[in-house]
Amino acid sequence: MAKRPSKHLRAPRPLSSGAFARLERKADGDWMVQTMPAGSAVKSYSCPGCGLVVAEGTAHLVAWPREASIGSGSAVEERRHWHTSCWQRRR
Repeated sequence: MAKRPSKHLRAPRPLSSGAFARLERKADGDWMVQTMPAGSAVKSYSCPGCGLVVAEGTAHLVAWPREASIGSGSAVEERRHWHTSCWQRRR
């Protein structure tokens, strides 16, 4: 049985919630933000705002920079899953 390639080497998966991303401005730049409804949240993630788990089945936000960072293949590769309240508190 062949091993699957590392998830870090695979192309990023598209977001599947069917929602559209919106632009939000924060102190560190422009971010694309998309709502992730509870029914589409099929994995757990670590929230970069508080460091706690965004549990499977929890509605939350996915955010990525509008423009890719230097050395990044695409901005979508930099997406992170946030608790909605953590993102709203972010400046």
